[in-house]
Amino acid sequence: MTTNVRVREMRWWDIGPVLELERALFPDDAWSKGLFWSELAHARGPGATRRYVVAEGGDGRVVGYAGLAAIDGTGDVQTIAVAQEHWSTGLGSRLLRELLTAATDFECREVLLEVRVDNTRAQRLYERFGFEGVGVRRGYYQPGNVDALVMRLSDPLSAVQGMTHGSQG
Repeated sequence: MTTNVRVREMRWWDIGPVLELERALFPDDAWSKGLFWSELAHARGPGATRRYVVAEGGDGRVVGYAGLAAIDGTGDVQTIAVAQEHWSTGLGSRLLRELLTAATDFECREVLLEVRVDNTRAQRLYERFGFEGVGVRRGYYQPGNVDALVMRLSDPLSAVQGMTHGSQG
């Protein structure tokens, strides 16, 4: 289970360990160090439009991370990643809850995301939270030219309220 895992705000010193996990999980289309720095720059202070978190194992190692951007009432899940040894422990659900809570804090009326069409594990997670497929972006993931399924959650506040009553994930 995830009981010995702590979720906290991502900070600049987490970028190195996050990049290691990013490259291990997404070797063909991993984010760059510069992209993480840019996202974190928008995650602090007044007017922040991003929320990034990391999950630390009991040994202090980063075992997951997630990020959300909020623009004009729409949340966009930028990334969610969980180390393979923590798959099927509930950590992905926990990170997604963090992002949906942030979306409600940002007063988002909807939340969107893209997920690889071949990543059925992630798609099932998102569906459990009420996300529905709304389209496909052809060749979205490069350099592999893999399509992305666009998914939408139309009422993040209801999803978060449902989660607090134990009905989700």
